Amino acid sequence: MITRSKLVEQLRDYQIRSQHKYSALTIFSPKPHVNTRVDVAVAVIFALSFCILSVLACITLYFRRFWIFLVVVCLSISLFIRLKVSRQALARKRERRLPLSI
Repeated sequence: MITRSKLVEQLRDYQIRSQHKYSALTIFSPKPHVNTRVDVAVAVIFALSFCILSVLACITLYFRRFWIFLVVVCLSISLFIRLKVSRQALARKRERRLPLSI
């Protein structure tokens, strides 16, 4: 017989497995969990933009353009902070929802 505790345990196991599916991309995802292909595409776009900004920063340092280097570094830091803030906001919004009743 299926009891409520077994259902809760199965739900927790499923959530844990689904969280680690794209663990490398969760750093660049604006959502706390990467579940769909759209989430993966958005995370890949942000990862590529971060990599491009990093390469651009190295190139500007090579050519000794320090002001441009500072601007590029500030852009990449602001991108990373924006992703973290949006992830936290979505996590707070998710916490406010009422739990499902069985």
